[in-house]
Amino acid sequence: MSEHEFDVVVIGAGPVGENAADYAHRGGLSVALVEAEKVGGECSYWACIPSKALLRTPSAVAAARRLPGVTADFDPKAVFARRDSFTSRGDDSGQAEWVGSAGITLVRGHGRLAGEKTVVVGDDVYRARHAVVVATGSAPVTPPIDGVDTVRTWGSREATAADEAPRRLGVLGGGVVACEMAQAYARLGSQVTMLVRGKRLLTSAEAVAGEKVAEALRADGIDLRLGQGLDAVSKAGDAIALTVGGETIEVDELLLATGRRPRTADVGAESVGLEPGKPFAIDDSGLVQGVDGGWLYATGDVTGRSPLTHMGKYQARIAGATIAARAAGAPVDTGAWGEHAMTADHHAVPQVVFTDPEVVHVGWTAEEAREAGVDVRTVDLDIAVAGSSLHADGYDGAAVLVVDTAREVLVGATFVGQDVSELLHSATVAIAGEVPLGRLWHAVPSFPTISEVWLRLLETYRSELQA
Repeated sequence: MSEHEFDVVVIGAGPVGENAADYAHRGGLSVALVEAEKVGGECSYWACIPSKALLRTPSAVAAARRLPGVTADFDPKAVFARRDSFTSRGDDSGQAEWVGSAGITLVRGHGRLAGEKTVVVGDDVYRARHAVVVATGSAPVTPPIDGVDTVRTWGSREATAADEAPRRLGVLGGGVVACEMAQAYARLGSQVTMLVRGKRLLTSAEAVAGEKVAEALRADGIDLRLGQGLDAVSKAGDAIALTVGGETIEVDELLLATGRRPRTADVGAESVGLEPGKPFAIDDSGLVQGVDGGWLYATGDVTGRSPLTHMGKYQARIAGATIAARAAGAPVDTGAWGEHAMTADHHAVPQVVFTDPEVVHVGWTAEEAREAGVDVRTVDLDIAVAGSSLHADGYDGAAVLVVDTAREVLVGATFVGQDVSELLHSATVAIAGEVPLGRLWHAVPSFPTISEVWLRLLETYRSELQA
């Protein structure tokens, strides 16, 4: 057994851990970055990047077909090959090289907490002078379905890493992964059956989002069954038999897209008085609560807060900078919207669902705002402006603004439609900046763009107030 000492030890070298390590190192600290699988993590090889690569070509072709005089098609094999160009088929050498070039020490192996400021990797002990950061992400949840352990199943990893589309695909779930992968594989040639226990899709967004995505999935030939769970599964030769009510449906692959849990079961949580398998609760600087000494930080999915890659990276930047500031004895600003506070986690979390139509939302839904005790008005409009008409024939989109009536600021925004992801950051800036609606009136949208819907939304809000 050998011992090593660094200022900071980060467990998990996905994009979240990389950011925490980078910002701590930029602050003048030595950093060891520990990774059990691949540098770059889930997002690079099995989640965000490959899933969007599988979606992009079919969506681009569908968009082209919405213009007159255009004929377009694609080769599914080329889609999978393009996916591989982004994931390097699991070769993480390029990202490992970046870690070294950034001045960070990469440690290969499974890292576990082993008491205060101590991480064990195999037979080696790594001691941190200032902080340990846990950034180990999340793992898929397997639902308690009769027979599920007797058949092969796909999780998000298998869905994004497959080399071809199965002839028949079953999808269980109604969230982001379920919707994106169901549509991707339907367009890549699979016959898709989608089972959703709830009454609507994408329940974290405004209801109109799930409604329009459901219409689109059905238009793509997906057998979408809302309010219909999966009762049991069993082998059927080389296929998988799904028992759904009194019906049996055979599929060649079954994707379980039923949520994820923080990956804390095997990181040595018990050695510091935390419960394995549970999220690590943090304050807004990233410090883990319930651990004495102010040395243990957590960022990303392990915290149970805003489980999105970009939000994890945001948390990691703040945590890394905070660790460096505290180590140097520099001022730390943890007040709302301060340099060392993760305030956006509570008020301005943006998300894109890359289905066709895209769904983007930031901040609170109207229901969430009211549950928080905020008096709000909503503005709901179809996206029907010159820019959308030019963008695609028969453009079908929707927009929802949630306005805090006491302060006259936005607290939530949702857009649904082709290519609306580029509208999201303007809404995020408006919410994070708490820009008054009176000032937004002077943010003039360019003509003819889809962004002109902002003007229509503000006009409608004003007219409804005057009515």
